[in-house]
Amino acid sequence: LATVCASNAPIKIITNDWTTQIVLSIITGELLENRGYQVEYVNMPTSAQWYKIGNGTVHVQMEVWQGTMEEEYLYLMESHSILDLGNHQATTREDWWYPEYVEKFCPGLPDWHALKKCAHIFAKGNDEQRGLYLGGPWEKPDSDRIIALGLNFNLVRVSHGDELWIELENAYQKEKPIVLFNWTPNWVELKYKGKFIEFPEYDSKCEIDPGWGVNPYSTYDCGNPKHGWLKKIAWIGLKQEHPCAVQLIKRIELTGQQFSTLSYRVDVEKLSHQQAAERWFKENEPLWREWLRFSCKD
Repeated sequence: LATVCASNAPIKIITNDWTTQIVLSIITGELLENRGYQVEYVNMPTSAQWYKIGNGTVHVQMEVWQGTMEEEYLYLMESHSILDLGNHQATTREDWWYPEYVEKFCPGLPDWHALKKCAHIFAKGNDEQRGLYLGGPWEKPDSDRIIALGLNFNLVRVSHGDELWIELENAYQKEKPIVLFNWTPNWVELKYKGKFIEFPEYDSKCEIDPGWGVNPYSTYDCGNPKHGWLKKIAWIGLKQEHPCAVQLIKRIELTGQQFSTLSYRVDVEKLSHQQAAERWFKENEPLWREWLRFSCKD
């Protein structure tokens, strides 16, 4: 391999609370260690990471999703606090999703208009007319969308993402109607057949201009982006302190299939995060060796 880049100060990699982000962070850390760097993993919620990566308390985030993190990303880029280290090959989508069998209970899906006609099939508890939408623990404009599009739904948010899959599995086994927050890439698409609800096409004006879209009096009368980016970012000072590390991280790019497989290993096959990373290294040796094959010296 090419010249090894070495440095004494550890590179601090953020780990969050979802599978692919943790496993990919471990993969990144081991690749950096291969080049002679010291690595430290720092666990924190996404809400806490922006200030800390902006001031250099932590250094690297390997999964920045457009659907849930674009606002913070743009703010830090505009304030010249972070480096954009490029996109993964995977594109993302985060939105309402249902198992395919639900279509026999609600003809017209995945068109969002169908939800207006059959909200009652998603009802739960005492309210027999209003459907239940199961949202994730991450901040999304679901309440605003329900109002803007006149959907007869109640929103219930889970406290942890894993609760979504428990509810999905329970519903799937009994073929009960369910609509919940989902995203891609994700292991769910490898195990369950399903579709995203097709809301009105996303436009940035949807979030700020009430006059845009199907409801002239409200914002958020649209879906989320369908082909969102998935980025890697780093504290801007990393380029000066560890330019070799920056070049390596730029080379790390995963496909949607690779992301889905990473999460499947942990969430379905029940490997540990470390075991899933080790499995990935065994199955993708030509790829990661190519990532390491470049000349660099700090």
